[in-house]
Amino acid sequence: MLSPRPRSLGVILLSPLMLLFGACGNAQQHWSERDVTISGADGPLVGTLTMPKAISNPVPAALIFAGSGPTDRDGNDTKLGLRDDAYKLLAHSLADRGIASLRFDKRGVGASNAATHNGGEPLTVDTYVQDGMAWLALLRQQPDIGRVLLLGHSEGALIATLVAERTEAAGLILVAGMGEPMDLIIERELHQAAAPKALQVKTEEILNQLKAGKQVADVPPALMQLFRPSVQPYLISILAKDPKAELAKLTLPTLVLQGTTDLQASVEDAQRLASARPNIRLKLLEGVNHVLRIAPLDRKANLRTYRQPGLPLAPTVVEDIATFITGSTK
Repeated sequence: MLSPRPRSLGVILLSPLMLLFGACGNAQQHWSERDVTISGADGPLVGTLTMPKAISNPVPAALIFAGSGPTDRDGNDTKLGLRDDAYKLLAHSLADRGIASLRFDKRGVGASNAATHNGGEPLTVDTYVQDGMAWLALLRQQPDIGRVLLLGHSEGALIATLVAERTEAAGLILVAGMGEPMDLIIERELHQAAAPKALQVKTEEILNQLKAGKQVADVPPALMQLFRPSVQPYLISILAKDPKAELAKLTLPTLVLQGTTDLQASVEDAQRLASARPNIRLKLLEGVNHVLRIAPLDRKANLRTYRQPGLPLAPTVVEDIATFITGSTK
């Protein structure tokens, strides 16, 4: 996920996705869950399958794709001391509405820590897409699972879109997704952060080389976090993707959700995605921020909600997602 604007240099692209959903607590637990694993070549990839308890027919399910950064399956980043259990709460809220879900630790994160790469290959967007395909296959093999939708947040929205290009899914839900290619986002955010002009120029030079498929050795210290050598193969792969163009290749039912007080993704991003093709449903969430809580535009007050897991979701968030899932699977 992109870190909130404005920000200090060096934490723009790969700062952790500050995550997504919270939910109201339930006096009674209407779900059960268990760990599941798939092979990650270097080590196992680990996830959690959440199932509604009352099952009379095959139930719809959502495969949840997190955004960038070291975000675990529950939506937490212990490196930055962030814990809001966002994906866990989302999964439980969906299960309360009769919807199953699968969330997972990405490579190098949480219980998937050993699977940093894929058999020695550098980490790229395609690595995450292949992992997503494997998780989707596992989810479809589970008893009582019906049709499956893909739900991606921030950078995860792009990954979910790319997975949808390779397989059949009942629908696609893009929450706070990137609307432009990554180089434009990086340049825009550096400008908004009032980065020194020389660094903005150097960033453009580096991005041009990466877009040409060339790794860059001469990276200024101020930009090393963003363009460090270990992440450059991933950047090369994601810079080649235009989220709108990828979404235009699909025909499946699609919902685009975007909060109006989001400091990381914008209404314009959502509108660009929604214009990719006809029949994409766009829902703007008034006064909702990147973690889908009610929050003002004031930066400090907005960011406080990122560390308050007890805050409820904005009222319509789970309902909008659940309604779309059940409507897309009838």
